[in-house]
Amino acid sequence: MKNFLYITDQDEYTDHSFIGAFFEKYLGKYLNVNILYFSQFKTDFERKDNQRFILPFKLRKNLIEELEKNQVDVNAYDFIVVRNDIELLKYILKTKIRYNYKVGFRLSFPKRIAKLQENEANNSSTFFDIIGDKIQSYKETTLINECDIFLPSSNKMKDEFFPSINIKTYPIPTGIDPEVLHKNIQHVEDFKRFIYAGTLDNLRKFETILEAFSEINNNLFRIMISTKDPEYAKKMLDKYPNLKNCIEIYNAKNKNELLELIAKADIGLSILPNIAIFNTSTSIKIIDYYSSAVPCIMTNNAKNNTLFKDNEEAWFCDFDKDSIKSKIEELLTLSKDEIANVGVNGQKKLLEIRNYEKIAQDFATELNLL
Repeated sequence: MKNFLYITDQDEYTDHSFIGAFFEKYLGKYLNVNILYFSQFKTDFERKDNQRFILPFKLRKNLIEELEKNQVDVNAYDFIVVRNDIELLKYILKTKIRYNYKVGFRLSFPKRIAKLQENEANNSSTFFDIIGDKIQSYKETTLINECDIFLPSSNKMKDEFFPSINIKTYPIPTGIDPEVLHKNIQHVEDFKRFIYAGTLDNLRKFETILEAFSEINNNLFRIMISTKDPEYAKKMLDKYPNLKNCIEIYNAKNKNELLELIAKADIGLSILPNIAIFNTSTSIKIIDYYSSAVPCIMTNNAKNNTLFKDNEEAWFCDFDKDSIKSKIEELLTLSKDEIANVGVNGQKKLLEIRNYEKIAQDFATELNLL
């Protein structure tokens, strides 16, 4: 088998559910895979196991030299893929001339562009930020075009944010791990449990969803919110005192905790503003919901409605208060069995077309053709 090194942009202690499932478990069946994480705390290189390396963050600018110093044969790698980090990509391309590896760049989510749009939502961006973004986009495009393969989360992501990339492009979308499915737990209460898992900020405009719930004239629902910033969530909820007894705030510490929490819900919430940053790839929260066969209300955009069938595998909704309120009221009239069936159908669809095991097999075949 050929040898593959995946250089992440992540700390060793962050959640690696996608990386672990896709690259370690499934791609590792077809390639000899090593994965490099970084540490803000360690001072020395560490082999975590046969697949994973940990490198002190301060040594990242001499990454190749540090690997060789620790008896990692860089020349044995057929492929080195860099995740999201343009500066690391620049370094890997620069050192490529000394070795035999081919280079790929993985864009899981355009974080820099998302940050710019968040600043715009907060009215804190400037004219110079916009000009700087255009310059940076040009530099990034030039570097990515020096690679052998570009790996965005979707072709739409490439078309929207990097239309001038002209190298081979192979999308790796978010998907479902067939070995990590949680049984949906049907609670006995009459109300419907909704869950929102993820970031709360001005860009996502979660207040629009809360406004919709606050105008529903019954108490036949509960909202579970899992976020890394519970204090921000509490401040947001102060604006909606009539929802006080209907909302529970959680801070799931890891993916297992999150999936166990989701399994207790009836319906997932993934209604996001209809903007390119959210419309170019499937939200990871959607995947998390369906891992527990929890059906989801999601934004009615081309990405979602080509993946799921409305009212059969998911529910679509426009991102405005009245549309959201109307959809929630409709769902409150459904039986729990009707809701559960939509979740089962959606999970089945993802297992058919967004299955990490199959995606990894196809990706390995594609790499071997380079």
